[in-house]
Formats: sequence, structure tokens, C-alpha cells
Amino acid sequence: MRRALLSVSDKTGLVEFAQGLIAQNFELLTTGGTRAALTAANVPSTEVSDITGFPEMLDGRVKTLHPAIHAGILARRDLPAHMAALADQGLAPIDLVCINLYPFAATIKKPGVTRAEAIEQIDIGGPTALRAAAKNGASVWAVADPADYPAVLTALAADNADFRQQLAMKVFQITAAYDAQIAAYLADDPFPDRFTPTYTKQQSLRYGENSHQHAAFYAAPDAPADSLVNAAQLHGKKLSYNNIKDADAALRMLAEYPDRPTVVAVKHMNPCGIGQGATIEAAWDKAYAADPMSIFGGIIALNRPVDAATAEKMHKLFLEIIMAPAYDADALKILEKKKNLRVLTIALPAKDAAPRYETVSVTGGLLVQESDTRLEGPDDLTVVTTTEPTDDQIAALLFAQSVVKHVKSNAIVVAKAGQTLGIGAGQMNRIGSVEIALKEAQQNPNFAGAVLASDAFFPMNDCVDYAAKHGIRAIIQPGGSIRDQESVDKANEYGIAMVTTGVRHFRH
Repeated sequence: MRRALLSVSDKTGLVEFAQGLIAQNFELLTTGGTRAALTAANVPSTEVSDITGFPEMLDGRVKTLHPAIHAGILARRDLPAHMAALADQGLAPIDLVCINLYPFAATIKKPGVTRAEAIEQIDIGGPTALRAAAKNGASVWAVADPADYPAVLTALAADNADFRQQLAMKVFQITAAYDAQIAAYLADDPFPDRFTPTYTKQQSLRYGENSHQHAAFYAAPDAPADSLVNAAQLHGKKLSYNNIKDADAALRMLAEYPDRPTVVAVKHMNPCGIGQGATIEAAWDKAYAADPMSIFGGIIALNRPVDAATAEKMHKLFLEIIMAPAYDADALKILEKKKNLRVLTIALPAKDAAPRYETVSVTGGLLVQESDTRLEGPDDLTVVTTTEPTDDQIAALLFAQSVVKHVKSNAIVVAKAGQTLGIGAGQMNRIGSVEIALKEAQQNPNFAGAVLASDAFFPMNDCVDYAAKHGIRAIIQPGGSIRDQESVDKANEYGIAMVTTGVRHFRH
């Protein structure tokens, strides 16, 4: 008779799995809560302490950590000396280990959980036994995931060695991720000497940025409710790699505006239109009017429920994705007429929706930095020109500043309060971005009185000169150039207002 060790925190599917093992001639060795659950279901098992001759102790901290258990798991079946050593000690092999670990990740998500409570959920015996079984995966079945129970029973019946090796590999993935979560929780340094993030595959993707690149989407264990990982897709094709990047960028932008109905339109991770209004329909009208051409094929994020009137307007365009906290029944019916349109619901993004830290892969390494969640307010502005901005201009400047931090550098945003008018992104020189933004903005009938925001200082006064000649009446920029005064003098020459923030918002 073969023997299986069962000691699980998650009892999902336990009884059925145990019954399946017994049907395949396994004797079950169990601990505490697992044994109680099986006994309640009239499934026979042998208590581990009957094998070890040693009781569970220290509130269950010590249960399976014993030679009688680990020798039975680790003994190589192909080495006669190992099997003789077991026989000499009166021990028998353990052929299957089914353990799932203490719920550490779930514990630390609970509001108000203490450090002591979290530490109690650090599993010691479980990872040890699983790793032992996985190391001896040539002979021992290592089962760490309840989702695998049906497949394990099928593979056992066929003695599928390849599947047994897959289970062994999965154990090391699970225990590595488990330890990484613990290390991250206990770390006092946000940039530790050993950086070990862990993610779980959310879905395989058809391809990456291009069709010849393989790709997958992974979720962080602590992904917040307002992240794309937790969005619910109501309609349309599966999200692509580029869809996910664009949608995440849109949600980060939307997080800047919790207090007013706002619509964000994104293309290639840059905003192509952001609009605010008294209603979500009015906000859509402004976002669309900001750039009616670029919004085609865009990703749309709205921070209020979508009504039928707004849905009808969006339905007229080709859009890749629409995301909102909810949809009226009639609105959803309208949007579902487009077969491929991806319609998602997602929790309203919090003001600090961006992850605390961002990572970027480089050849041979990884860059890690804090996310740029800073947003300037009226008290952060320093007027550097003779002309002071009006209250309306300050509102427009702060709105433009909230947008420019999300635009690829060199970044320029031309805007009125509550509406972008023109955006210049990713140019190799700043004047190029100014020209692009103003060319687009001047086509908008709402252009008069527009302001301009720059993500970084002006290296020379040509940007101010061009902006003033093309209708800009106020500018916001961080300052910090050794030639700042030249830009200030140029602004004074044209009688326009300029404010500095002292904060750069590069986004490469």
C-alpha cells in the first residue's frame, strides 16, 4: 500500500481527493485540521504523530518536521542503500505529499493585521515537506495546488512521470513566491539588497507588442481592486499586450481626477484627449473634441457610470477598449453591438492608484523607482514674470500640469481648464513637442486663452517665443535651467504669465 501525507490549510476539494487516493490504494497520513475534516466526512486516515511517535507541539508549529516523515519522502527508490536504511529504522516510503501553505498573503491583506499575526502565518513544515517531495520528484508526487487534484488522480492511475515532474517544478515556483512575499512584507528597505518580486500568470496572450513576440500577463499578489488585474470584462475580444499597457496608462491618468466626471482617451500610452464636465456625457464631448482624429482606435476610461447617451456617442467610433465603474443596461446593449469592442468594469481608481514602485527591465538587470504620484497645487506655484496668471489661468495650468506628467518626454500639453487641446509627446527636442501641441490645439474652437505645460525646463527661450506667437497666454514649467532667465525675459517681452513648480515630471 502506498502512503500519502495530507496537511492542508485550504480544504477545497480535500475530501474528494482523499477518497480518490484511497480508491487507488493509498494510506493517508494526516495532521490536525486535515484529519478533523476527513474524519467528519468518514474518510479514514492515520495521524502523523502515530508514525513519528511524537505529538504535535508548540501550537502546531511542529508537526511533520521529523525523520520518520522526511526520510520516507526523501529516500531514493533507485538506491538499495536508501531503501535498506528505511527498513533498518522501521520506516516506510511516503509516495505523495499534498500540502498547501499557510495563507500568508491573505493574512497581510486583512485590515489592521499585526506583524505578530502575519508572522504566525509563515509556514515552516509545509514548504520543507513540499520541497523534499519535489526534490525526489522522480518517485514522489508533490501536490501544492487544490486545482491540480483531479489531474493528479488521473496521472496517478497512469503513473504519468512527466506530470509528476511538472508538479515538482510547480512546488518550487510556489515556495519561491511564498518566501518572496514574506521577504517583501518584512523588508524595512524599499530597495533591498535582494529584490524578489513575485507574480502569478493571469492569462497567456496571443502575442506581445508584435505578432512574432510571445507574451503573458501576470498579476501581483497584492493587486488592488482598482487595477486592471481585477477588472471584469463584459464584452469583446481578449485584451492584447498593447491593450493592457494602454489601459493601465489610462487608469493612472484617470486617478488624477476623482472629484469631477472625467473621460480619458489614450493612444500608445499617451493621452490624446482628456475632458471634464458636469456629466460624463459632457466630459466625453470634451475628450472627443480634444483630438477627434487620434481618438480613433483609442482606449477610453471614464470615472462615472456610462449612460445610454454617452454610449451612443462612443458607439459611433472605432474604439479598442471602454472602461468604467458601471454601465446602464441600455448603454451596455448599445456598446455590445460592436462585436470586438472590449468593455470592462473596474473599481474607480484611487488617487494613489499608481503602484508605489515601478520596474523596467534592462539587459541584464532591472530598474526600480518610486512612482511619480506627486501633483502640484496652487501653493506650489511661483510666479516668475511681471504678468501674474488669473484665477482661470491657474486652474487651467494646474489641469495641464496633471496631464503633462503622463505624457512621454519631451512632453508639452496645451489646455483649458477641464480639456486638453493639443499634446506633443516623445520628441527628441522640446520645441518639436511645442510645435506639435500647438498645431493640434489651434484647430480647436475652444483655443482662445489656452495655457501650456512643460514636463521639464526650457533649455532656451525658443519654446516660449513660439508659444507666445501662437496664442499662449500662460505657461507652467518646473524651471531649473541655467538659462531660465532668458525664458522669463521672453515671456515678459510678450506680456504672458509664467509660473514654475520646481518639480520635473519626465516620463521616458
